[in-house]
Amino acid sequence: MQPPTRPWLTMAEPTPIHHVSNVFTVMCYNVLCDKLASRQLYSYCPSWALSWDFRKNVIMKEIKQYDADIICLQEVESGQFESFFLPELKTAHYYGIFSPKSRAKTMNEQERKRVDGCAIFFKTKKFELVNEHLMEFTFLAAQTADGEGSEEMLNRVMPKDNIGLVALLKTKKVEIDMAEKPSEFENMQPFESQPLVVCTAHIHWDPEYCDVKLIQTMLMMRELQKFIDQSATMFNISSNNEKPQQQIDPNSIPLILCGDLNSLPDSGVVEYLSRGRISVEHPDFKKLAYKLCLRKVCPIVDQNEKEYTHSFDIVKAYADGVLPFTNYTFDFRGVIDYIFCSRRLFSVLGVLGPLDTSWFSKHRIPGCPHHYIPSDHFPIVAELELLTKKSLAELEKQKQQQQQQEKNLDNKSGNNNNNNNNNNNSGNNSNGHIRR
Repeated sequence: MQPPTRPWLTMAEPTPIHHVSNVFTVMCYNVLCDKLASRQLYSYCPSWALSWDFRKNVIMKEIKQYDADIICLQEVESGQFESFFLPELKTAHYYGIFSPKSRAKTMNEQERKRVDGCAIFFKTKKFELVNEHLMEFTFLAAQTADGEGSEEMLNRVMPKDNIGLVALLKTKKVEIDMAEKPSEFENMQPFESQPLVVCTAHIHWDPEYCDVKLIQTMLMMRELQKFIDQSATMFNISSNNEKPQQQIDPNSIPLILCGDLNSLPDSGVVEYLSRGRISVEHPDFKKLAYKLCLRKVCPIVDQNEKEYTHSFDIVKAYADGVLPFTNYTFDFRGVIDYIFCSRRLFSVLGVLGPLDTSWFSKHRIPGCPHHYIPSDHFPIVAELELLTKKSLAELEKQKQQQQQQEKNLDNKSGNNNNNNNNNNNSGNNSNGHIRR
């Protein structure tokens, strides 16, 4: 009755001159905290399989099985981070950072232990922590609540205390046994440490508050812009322009953004992240008067004030349709968990594929958690190659070579067609003489 193994889907090969330190895996996983795993919500799951003492070990087994280099978790309770996740993952050579939701600040020590939040773990042999930053959407919303739309911002957005957590990492050189597979390393470029920003977030859950989800996402992207400006200064990364007063290009530092966004692929949240823009009249704003407040958060594209924008060029690691769902319960099934990465600075090499959906129907499983599935969410995993300047140059070279090959084939095909036409014309002339 155990679920079948999820397949690994290869999307691309690493660049020929890549350094192994620049290829790594990222996991995103909402682990379903104990406080929210109630019998009222998950009555189809036996009590023993719903208990944290049982589920936590299955969750940890799953995390260690996938062995990702970077792990982003949501719904981690404060007490469980300290007593379980951090010590367990330290034994597997990870280090982690964590922050609970904003409500923890109003509670005593015992109550705080039950507040869930977000965590980022990374393998210490591959990464070094340079800086971290907490994004509290409650306080960010309060800062923008001035003028038209402030009432909605204060009454709808500010009370939702979701958070985002950001880590600035630096890649470390991974020691390699060159004798093991020498052919794989003969073209490998010299190691050069790279900065990397990892952000995870847990966006508000309620479908009736799609406006809140979208605004939390907009606040997050503005905070990321500020954080990357600071990070670029730390690493002496200059802007694409030469005017120091202008903002740093946010795409100059690699970004991985992942989390439980509680938003389907056709939502305003995913549209805004994927396209970098969204209409000021998008239905997800629910026709509420946020416009003046949001002008402080997002630049507006044109003089007609038609779209809010952000400056990041990011892409989903999973193409649409690869996963039928990332959350599976009795009354909801859909994709709401995502991994995004910088389009120009990463190549997506592969992703963890879906669980065979026939397993659920065959065993009449109405939803998760389940004996073998410890959360109502499924972990998603992507393998990424961080592209250096040399890697990008190599990719451009390959692209030009491919275009030249295609051009040569087209020319060859054209020459063959011309020869055939000449032969046909010659035949027509001959036949014409015969007919005469």
